[in-house]
Amino acid sequence: MEQLSIVERSLAVIFGIVVFATALVALKLDWKSTGLENTVFKLMLALLALGALLGTLAGIGVLGRA
Repeated sequence: MEQLSIVERSLAVIFGIVVFATALVALKLDWKSTGLENTVFKLMLALLALGALLGTLAGIGVLGRA
């Protein structure tokens, strides 16, 4: 059972890094766009990157330890 948790945490870290990098690249490419809809999209991408970073840190064990 311990092996399963190691696999799950490893996958969470790997996919968290992938999602974080993808969100940052998309945010960089969309940075100069204007308009309300694009501003909301940029905010959503920033929140996605933040969530992926927090998920990665939790998978590593930096966050969530009491």
